[in-house]
Amino acid sequence: MQAAPVRHVSANPIPSVTGALRAMEELLMRGGQRTARRNAWTAVLEDRRRAKDRVEAQHVLEAVATRTSQAT
Repeated sequence: MQAAPVRHVSANPIPSVTGALRAMEELLMRGGQRTARRNAWTAVLEDRRRAKDRVEAQHVLEAVATRTSQAT
């Protein structure tokens, strides 16, 4: 009786959703479009950070104004 031949199987990892989307983005978008989209997202994040800073500053100003009016 002859032994069955050994087969080597290599497993490729399943790509993540993010990886798959990035691959599609690279296929569909030119470099300039990709850069523009990333720059726009960076601007959105910066706007959100500035808005958060404004809210925090407003709370501080209101707290100071409340203390000042109570002291007089």
